[in-house]
Amino acid sequence: MPLIEWSSRFELGVMEFDEHHKHFVSLLNKIHDYVTTGASYDSLEAVLEELADYATYHFAAEVYWMRVYKYPDLKQHQKEHERFSTRVAEIQKEFYGGKTELSHDVLAFLKNWLSYHILNTDAEYGRFAMGLPHNKR
Repeated sequence: MPLIEWSSRFELGVMEFDEHHKHFVSLLNKIHDYVTTGASYDSLEAVLEELADYATYHFAAEVYWMRVYKYPDLKQHQKEHERFSTRVAEIQKEFYGGKTELSHDVLAFLKNWLSYHILNTDAEYGRFAMGLPHNKR
């Protein structure tokens, strides 16, 4: 059973971001599968690295388009990205140092953060983007 089921409620109407978010969901589901099946340390390490790298890529794309279109809540949006990235870096550091396993608490944090961010913070940008010329972003 997946940690998060992708559904239309997550769609912003910004195709690039929707595709990114689908990939994020698939990464969280992969982490969940690895944790519940007792995957190897190396597998978990690799997927955590992929999550951190993908977050960096995705957040940069969001910020780029928000700057281009002068999104008024850009600074607050960036702060949320920074908090997530900082927490993922802490999770990685603890995991790599052997101080923690990837627990259900960690999975709950990832799920809750991503769901909230898409459904609230990113949805605000989606509504803003719908008012842009040609509805491109």
